[in-house]
Amino acid sequence: MSEAGVSLVDIGIVVVATVGIWIGSGWLEEASEELSTYYGLPQVVQGAIVTAVGSSFPELASVVFAAILTDSIELGVGAIVGSAIFNILVIPALSGIAKDDQIEANRTLVYKEAQFYMLAVSVLVITFALAVIYYPDTTAGAPDLAGFVTRPLAMIPIGLYGLYIFIQMQDTGDYVADTDGIADIAVRKEWGFLAAGLVVILIAVERLVHSVDLIGAALGVPEFIMGVTVIAAATSLPDALVSIRAAQDDRGVASVANVLGSNTFDLLVAIPVGVLIVGSASIDFAMAVPMFAVLTLATIHLFTVLRTDLSLTQLESYSLLLAYVVFVVWVVLESAGVIVGILPAG
Repeated sequence: MSEAGVSLVDIGIVVVATVGIWIGSGWLEEASEELSTYYGLPQVVQGAIVTAVGSSFPELASVVFAAILTDSIELGVGAIVGSAIFNILVIPALSGIAKDDQIEANRTLVYKEAQFYMLAVSVLVITFALAVIYYPDTTAGAPDLAGFVTRPLAMIPIGLYGLYIFIQMQDTGDYVADTDGIADIAVRKEWGFLAAGLVVILIAVERLVHSVDLIGAALGVPEFIMGVTVIAAATSLPDALVSIRAAQDDRGVASVANVLGSNTFDLLVAIPVGVLIVGSASIDFAMAVPMFAVLTLATIHLFTVLRTDLSLTQLESYSLLLAYVVFVVWVVLESAGVIVGILPAG
């Protein structure tokens, strides 16, 4: 089979795998919401932890399979960072546009969830910097600013996520759950849907990562860039659907909390898990830092529009969407060599 034929087959697999991720994530997220209601969790915890972790499972799986299939987490890290940028800019934008009125936020969401998420971004960048300083990658052909993230370094962000869970538990200690409708929830059925969703996502993401890796190799595009664009968009679709539905149901806090909680989990847990699997992973700091800079700017943008009147208007939603379009155009032009700028050559 020719290289072009292989690419066409792999493109088809990417499309089918994306549909599989969408279906599996739907089962996973609906079951997570029902179980959260059954066990009496507050709305912000449902969005920031339970639903966020459930909707982040595709990203976690992408890191795991990237580590297993390619013995590298570059593809997985690219998927996480690209997904985080997509989540921060596109999902709130689509939620705000889909809702007739503005999305209401609150101080807990803005001052705790958003700021803790910004702390998560900073800690991961520091972790990568420590890798470059103390464990530089001196192998032949390695980038100048590459370093190995080791298992002890990976425990730094995981430890911060443990603090995040502790804070959530402390803040909800006096919460009184609404018991209306709990008797109508079929707990065993929901746990079954949860397990089925996990299996479907695992199979779909494994195929997705394998095909994207082959397509990137055929086109000569760096793994990190393929992760930031193709895998990120495919694995972020479930998050988008969950947040849009929550916004339309007048659950604006849960809508945005899902975005921030999902990104916090991705950065502090999903990436370190890939390192724990492979033992150590080389990270191109020169490639990662510009993307984290974009992620930081995107987070500041979202934080700013949420803080103004503690709401997200449609005009502010369109500004977020425009920012993502600018990001994608920049990445495509740099990857194609049309412009020479910040990203190092693959």
